[in-house]
Amino acid sequence: MVHRISDPMAGGSRPSNRNKIVSAAEAVRLIHDGDTIATGGFVGIGFAENIAVALEKRFLDSEEEMMGKGSPCDLTLVYAAGQGDGKDRGLNHLGHEGLVKRVIGGHWGLVPKLQQLAIANKIEAYNLPQGVITHLFRDIAAGKPGLLSSVGLGTFVDPRYGGGKINDSTSEELVELMTVGGKEYLFYKALPINVGIIRGTTADPDGNVTMEKEALTLEALAIAMAAHNSGGIVIVQVERIAESGSLNPRQVKIPGILIDCVVIAEKPEYQMQTFIEPYSAAFAGEMRVPMSSIQSMEMSERKIIARRALLEIKPNNVVNLGIGMPEGVASVAAEEKVLDLVTLTAEPGVIGGIPAGGLNFGAATNAEAIIDQPYQFDFYDGGGLDVAFLGLAQADRHGNLNVSKFGPRLAGAGGFINISQNAKKVIFVGTFTAGGLDVAIVDGQLRIKHEGSAVKFVDAVEHRTFSGEYAMQRAQTVLYITERCVFRLVLEGLEVIEIAPGIDLDRDILGQMRFRPLVSPQLKLMDARIFRPGPMGLRTDILYLPLEQRLTYNEKRNVFFVNFEGFEVKNVADIEAIRDHVGQLLKPLDRKVPAVVNYDNFSIAPELLDSYVDMVHDLTNRYYTRVTRYTSSAFMRSYFGTAFRRHHAEPSLYASREEAFSHLGE
Repeated sequence: MVHRISDPMAGGSRPSNRNKIVSAAEAVRLIHDGDTIATGGFVGIGFAENIAVALEKRFLDSEEEMMGKGSPCDLTLVYAAGQGDGKDRGLNHLGHEGLVKRVIGGHWGLVPKLQQLAIANKIEAYNLPQGVITHLFRDIAAGKPGLLSSVGLGTFVDPRYGGGKINDSTSEELVELMTVGGKEYLFYKALPINVGIIRGTTADPDGNVTMEKEALTLEALAIAMAAHNSGGIVIVQVERIAESGSLNPRQVKIPGILIDCVVIAEKPEYQMQTFIEPYSAAFAGEMRVPMSSIQSMEMSERKIIARRALLEIKPNNVVNLGIGMPEGVASVAAEEKVLDLVTLTAEPGVIGGIPAGGLNFGAATNAEAIIDQPYQFDFYDGGGLDVAFLGLAQADRHGNLNVSKFGPRLAGAGGFINISQNAKKVIFVGTFTAGGLDVAIVDGQLRIKHEGSAVKFVDAVEHRTFSGEYAMQRAQTVLYITERCVFRLVLEGLEVIEIAPGIDLDRDILGQMRFRPLVSPQLKLMDARIFRPGPMGLRTDILYLPLEQRLTYNEKRNVFFVNFEGFEVKNVADIEAIRDHVGQLLKPLDRKVPAVVNYDNFSIAPELLDSYVDMVHDLTNRYYTRVTRYTSSAFMRSYFGTAFRRHHAEPSLYASREEAFSHLGE
């Protein structure tokens, strides 16, 4: 595909292959009226601020010269994550009427100047899932017609509920509902990218780019390939220039064959690692930070919520933490000394470590790996997350959630839809009301000193960012955790299952909602440790749960559940203890019952495996009508499966709790 050549009358010409270093002003002169531009970045990480400043200046200067007609004009802007500081930086530089005609963005909360244009119907505006847009860049690069995905079904992105259009000026359908193999999917249409704008750390004169000082690598490679293969140009902003041939090829993240213009940042503030951090060696992975440097949260409604949320984490879980309220989960996990038992992740590509917050969000200290954002969303969309903690802004009687649009305020979904739809368990966290809520803890009791003015549990959400119905179709575990109670999602809608000590159900919960939820017959108090000063001692709970507390019989559901998560069989005595405890619990029933066994993070010495399976076979014959087992470890499923079949027993091993329970009645 031949690259387009710049119009000489526009004031710019394409640099030669061996002379790609240009000024920011020269680079943006290659952008034409009506072009589609794609920008990389996450908040301020990886955002080419210098290029945005130069593009804004060119438009405003030409607008003044041409008496109202700026150039370039009528641009289409495509971006995945939010790129801005909520004020003036980032994509706010492009928030001028006439400069952009259409914006297709994953998150709008950090770009109020673009928001204003969208709300005023002065531009066409779309909000598509962040992960979808990162994947679209790859599909555009590959010459595909678009992206087929289940992400977005049942939400405002679904054409049946708006197709991602967020104002009356927007009419073209970019999302199509399709049925493939009897299942519904959304088809997101591809569009050519004329200009890709990305950022790195070091470039050579040939355009090869490394990212050693960047906190993230993001979708820079995907954007560069998409623009190049669309016949467009790629502009990269860097901090410094290296000699040709001097860069380690394994450190080159963007090869020079994709780059047309290399711009050296003209000011330090244009090349900050984040919008508040000039440079952190910890964010770049050059050094590790002692865990003791993480400050504990003060006792407040935020800590109450974070503590209760942390109770949903199991050993070896892979976890996503959203921005805002969910950030507290990492702080409490550090205080409880359980961070080493789980892997925290963030959607721009961070795996492991401690995700940062605020305008540093997206970066992490002590990360184990940093991968490109599109691959992170591959992992998320495919069900790789065990649990996700996301913000709770507005919920309704059907369990639907809105975090994307509130009257004239357009936040956008970001990665929320990808994450919430595909995590095995999703936990929404937030205060019960908003706007002036004031609480106190007195002798372990929660008191509402002043109720918030804004009701968050409404009859119907204004914008559907999460579909409760779709979650139920997928048998997804969904909880809604507030400072005063916990809801779970059931077929009939929301059900209150826990209440904080000191809280009155009718006055403080039902009286502050616009609908009446179900109330569990087994309504219980939230864990008292949540409301006490000092650590809760969760590490001991997680790792050393006594055997008798691992065996439970639910009379109402008539199911015997064995929780062997984190349990270790060290000797024959452990095997006999299991046999004895199960017998003590089930023999008095004088009948067989169905059973489910959780083998996540279970361990047993190889020489004990045959004796263990013999014991299990004995219990099955004596007490179980049917038994299913589950573990997320493919190795353990194979290991156990082989052992059970060797004893002519059906293993009935599944990858998740939901699968194990769904197959129990077969």
